[in-house]
Amino acid sequence: MTTTVQMGSPWKCFSCFPVIFSLILQQISVTADTINVTQSIRDGETLVSSGGIFEMGFFSPGNSSNRYVGLWYNNLTVRTIVWVANREIPLTNTDGILRVINPGLLVLLNNTNGGTIWSSNASRSVHNPVAQLLDYGNIVVRDANDESPENFLWQSFDYPTDTYLPGMRCGRNLQTGLENYLSAWRSNDDPSPGEYSFHLDPTGFPQILLKRDESVQFRIGTWNGIRFSGTPDGREDPTHRLVFVMNENEVSYREETIDRSVITRFTINPSGLAQRWTWVDRRHGWVVYLNMPADICDSYGLCGPYGSCNIGNSPSCGCLERFVPRDPGGWVRADWSNGCVRRSNLSCQGDVFLRYSGIKLPDATYSWYNTSMSLEECRTECLRNCSCTAYAQLDRSKGNGCLIWFDDLVDIRSLSTDGQDIYIRMASSEAGSTRKNRDILIASLTSAMGAILIGLSLFLCIRKKRNDRKMKKKGILEGGQEIAVKRLSKDSMQGLYEFKNEVIFIAKLQHRNLVRLLGCCIQGEENLLIYEFMPNKSLDVILFDQTKSKLLDWQTRFNIINGIARGLLYLHQDSRLRIIHRDLKASNILLDSDMNPKISDFGMARCFGGNETEAKTRRVVGT
Repeated sequence: MTTTVQMGSPWKCFSCFPVIFSLILQQISVTADTINVTQSIRDGETLVSSGGIFEMGFFSPGNSSNRYVGLWYNNLTVRTIVWVANREIPLTNTDGILRVINPGLLVLLNNTNGGTIWSSNASRSVHNPVAQLLDYGNIVVRDANDESPENFLWQSFDYPTDTYLPGMRCGRNLQTGLENYLSAWRSNDDPSPGEYSFHLDPTGFPQILLKRDESVQFRIGTWNGIRFSGTPDGREDPTHRLVFVMNENEVSYREETIDRSVITRFTINPSGLAQRWTWVDRRHGWVVYLNMPADICDSYGLCGPYGSCNIGNSPSCGCLERFVPRDPGGWVRADWSNGCVRRSNLSCQGDVFLRYSGIKLPDATYSWYNTSMSLEECRTECLRNCSCTAYAQLDRSKGNGCLIWFDDLVDIRSLSTDGQDIYIRMASSEAGSTRKNRDILIASLTSAMGAILIGLSLFLCIRKKRNDRKMKKKGILEGGQEIAVKRLSKDSMQGLYEFKNEVIFIAKLQHRNLVRLLGCCIQGEENLLIYEFMPNKSLDVILFDQTKSKLLDWQTRFNIINGIARGLLYLHQDSRLRIIHRDLKASNILLDSDMNPKISDFGMARCFGGNETEAKTRRVVGT
């Protein structure tokens, strides 16, 4: 009896050993962040970074049954793939094995036939290689005894797919020729490289380009010492700091994390839209921080050479000041591709430079730069070379540096915030007889002064025609554009302060859901504002009329609500100025011909500091 008991107990335990061992192995596969040459990952097993942030394993994208090795966030409720190994060669079964082999390669094998599906490369060989998944989403191959990043044999950060993660470099190694760039998936079901890619192009002076195959679709612009010129609304992610590197070894940029609690990524999708995403826990999902391209003016070269795009204008394209359309007939047909030409021909000798402000600097592919020149030295260098078409200051943070263009200026747009100055070569006759030897400030197409001059001339024209000395509510410009004239009543509770407040704010704001100010006039007791004409008047006119309110079906009401919300979001968060309207009501919501809402009347508005989220007031204002 004793013998039976003694023999039965160990055999009973031994029979349980495979189950226990299996559970141990499963736990290891879930928590381990490193594999060596004696270990592997099979379909259904994963690596998890030491902090539990990222996970690596096999997956099938979308509705596809193909299997790929990829990386994703570990603890999010939505599986988000950030990197794919075998994106061009999928597995058609679940027999894949990922392992490390000598002399230091990470390989994906098909266990059915032993064939290699995908393999990393190696800069050198080591005796004891391991693969490790790091907490910032980088899978690396290294010597087991050497954790120095500069000694990695290979890393996935050098071969991104459609996602940029903080810490990743984008650019080119000038010694090896290796370029780090993003390439979109072909579709949501197919992670193979699609049509669109996102590059830091080192040609001329480095700038960021979004391409469709080899055709440029969108350009962010050159590095100005603070950010890349033309960044939408000058916006930066406050959780990261941009670092730009340009030396004999590399041209690249990367993001350094400031707030590690924020989860963010940058992607390019199969349709060519580049987006910054931020994870919001309370929504259990990703929220878009910005889109690129953001609007039609981000379309590369839309207005042709020497044309400037202004999203607040209709049409959006116009010629720079003192330029005229190359093909006037084409502009009538809304074909701006031929762009504009100087109205006075250059002569080289005696040419001058005129300053254009508030713009996104043009394409710098055909450019030359010097990092130490002053702006005056830059002007001299450009003036002595007849092929030089323009120059600008290179580094805004240090106030020096020289960037010179040698070709037609392409892909210019007006910027409401964070625009830059460029000095364009012009004939001396354009400077005026008394200003031949000095630069002249030419207001950009969206400057407030330009709007004021237009409004003043418009006011004088309208005033000349009125017979009963009563101001009309509607007018027509020479080009046929209808406008609305707002006149400040003598009995109005608003005074000159509110009037100027409205002019200043609207001149600095541009959004499809904010009314556009064309000009203004202050003469004696007359205070006039000239707006784009809104044929459907204000929301209250329709909303509180029993007959007209029937035009507001649910879809129209929803579109109006959505448009107002977009306008307020821009004022409160997305514009460089943080503005509280303080008098939002139905009568201050204007409706265009398509019933799109435009917020108006900024006389009571108040501007906050860039970091302020609240303020106190002793004055009751608004409705």
